[in-house]
Amino acid sequence: MDKNRTEGAKNQVKGTAKEVAGKVTGNTGKEVEGKVQKGVGKAQSAVGKSRDEARTHR
Repeated sequence: MDKNRTEGAKNQVKGTAKEVAGKVTGNTGKEVEGKVQKGVGKAQSAVGKSRDEARTHR
């Protein structure tokens, strides 16, 4: 498994936690920061998935 997939998953979890914390506390900045980090994690996971697929099709 590509490192980007695991790092991406980690970023998605951290982003979700920040987003929820922001919603609960009313901290809009933290909520937005969480959404951004979650998006970065999804993109990073997609890159890792593509790399894994490229390796298997060699």
